[in-house]
Amino acid sequence: MVEDETSAGTLLGGRLAYRQLRAGHRSGFEPVLMAAFCPARPGTRVLELGSGAGAALLCLRARLGGISGIGIERHPALAALAQANFTENGFHDLAAVQADATRLPFAAQSFQHVMANPPWFAPDGTHSPDSARALAHHASEGLLAGWIGEALRLLRDQGSLTLALPAASFAQAASLLRPSCGAITLLPLWPRAGEAAKLILLRARKASRGPDVILPGLALHDTAGITAAAQAVLRDGAALDAP
Repeated sequence: MVEDETSAGTLLGGRLAYRQLRAGHRSGFEPVLMAAFCPARPGTRVLELGSGAGAALLCLRARLGGISGIGIERHPALAALAQANFTENGFHDLAAVQADATRLPFAAQSFQHVMANPPWFAPDGTHSPDSARALAHHASEGLLAGWIGEALRLLRDQGSLTLALPAASFAQAASLLRPSCGAITLLPLWPRAGEAAKLILLRARKASRGPDVILPGLALHDTAGITAAAQAVLRDGAALDAP
């Protein structure tokens, strides 16, 4: 990849160097918020499915020293960019692997935590001509079931799966999680206070009998711009609902 194809930026208020593609898929709030909702602790091993240029793992590693992580990305340019971002920030305990997230070469129960922000536009929607954007935003038939199934295979018992999803996918995701997981925890992401959530964060624990929980939602914007609560996560790297 040549440098002219990427643009340089930062995450977490400048704490992290972050380069992404000029064209195609570009990171939004979701990976940063998802990383803040992941209950990993130092000394644990984390897998991210659909890691893009590595934003979620970068933010998680910045908040928690002592974790190791692997990002799975199907698009080769994005996988290479994620690895470059990990190296640029000195996070040698993070690695990017180009692979299909539904067929991974890892043994069962290899990870304590898994994160995923699956493509979520309908498969029959209009596809971007850019291959990276198309892979990131368009869900093939059965993709959510495939990603959750592989994530649960790779999770240890009592391990967590953290998902960033459109609100419309909540029922499907919960039904896929229910046979194997408990303690399903929902955090709505409101565009503004009083508006319906378009995105959600969903977390579950494998082989848990814990109760399900709906948390107070996070409003992302107010009349002044990004809310103070959202800034605490997006700029300062705070955790959401720390376990």
